[in-house]
Amino acid sequence: MQLTRRTLFATGASAAAVASFPRLGRAQAANTIRIGVLTDMSGTYRDNTGPTSVACTREAVAEFGNRGFNVEVIEADHQNRPDVGVNLARQWFDQGVDMIIDVPTSSVGLAVAGVAREKNRTYINVGSATADLTGSQCSPNTLHWAYDTYMLAKSTGGATVRAGGDTWFFITADYAFGHALERDTANFVRAAGGRVLGNVRTPFPGTTDFSAFLLQAQASRAKVIGLANAGADTQNCVKQAAEFGLTRRGIRLASLLLFINDVHGMGLQTAQGLVCTETFYWDLNDRTRAFTRRILARTPNNYPNMIHAGCYSGTLHYLKAVAEMGVQAAKASGVEVVNRMKAMPSEDDVFGTGIIRPDGRRLIPAYLFEVKKPEESQGPWDYYKLVQTTPAEEAFRPLNEGGCPLIRS
Repeated sequence: MQLTRRTLFATGASAAAVASFPRLGRAQAANTIRIGVLTDMSGTYRDNTGPTSVACTREAVAEFGNRGFNVEVIEADHQNRPDVGVNLARQWFDQGVDMIIDVPTSSVGLAVAGVAREKNRTYINVGSATADLTGSQCSPNTLHWAYDTYMLAKSTGGATVRAGGDTWFFITADYAFGHALERDTANFVRAAGGRVLGNVRTPFPGTTDFSAFLLQAQASRAKVIGLANAGADTQNCVKQAAEFGLTRRGIRLASLLLFINDVHGMGLQTAQGLVCTETFYWDLNDRTRAFTRRILARTPNNYPNMIHAGCYSGTLHYLKAVAEMGVQAAKASGVEVVNRMKAMPSEDDVFGTGIIRPDGRRLIPAYLFEVKKPEESQGPWDYYKLVQTTPAEEAFRPLNEGGCPLIRS
């Protein structure tokens, strides 16, 4: 397979709106599938998405091999801004991009889903967490891979309540992702007989000092501080909570979206004892370890997490669907590509076997992990111990409860 690599970095909204890439000749373009990795290359979620998402997408293309058509991967930084993301998505689709993947930041993901539907192209969401993408905002052009806020709330939030954390205060990133994660977790807390004592919304992006918010949470006398944020924001909250001695006073931190890359950034001394949920861990089995070795050849300083694994998995399944349909049919209709992907069983090294529901939700098991103590770690990135596994059919919101307009009752 011929694989060309062009990098497209936007440095602002205006640059994103006019950024371009060389056009292919007519014959070459007709036999080339273009994949755009729209991600965070410079902000809060860079290590959790960003360059490693691009590397995993390219690895999937390389492993797919020669199937009679070319594949081109391009990339861009949406800066966690919906306007930049929309401008890039619209420009890409107009210039021949067939599928967009990743897209961390739920406000951007929801906006890009709208553009994909408008242009009848394929969108495989991996990075955006909001479960609304398979609920009220579901689309026939969108698939949701790897994880979502409902799954995180059920696994991490549910486990915390069962362990005695029955009063909560939320520190929430003030955009679609944070709102959805707080909402979904609060529903599980109340369903289990717990109470939500309060919340505070923090500006996103740009907040680094969470001290006032943590002290407000402490003053509520809640047993659990629910961190409905991610990336650098979660790291800063955990570090600052440790500085204030909140955990020594018996307050639990519920890191509702924590990645292994965040643990690495904080260090085990700070992160030890936190629980988190991922659908992928590099040391889970022989296949995940083999995949990780391949990816580390591309990104030696950053281990893959469930988003990175999802970019690999989603790209591989997409290309299999294109091969079955034929390039021209795939380029003609994103809806038909998504329908073919839903009809095909999925199989790969990172998630194993799985199915895709009619609402676009890819079903895979969810793993609840506890972060190891420093003395328990046996080597680099040996950070997790498995606490429990939620089967794929139980991990995500029931199909009939999401309100997806594609589902007929």
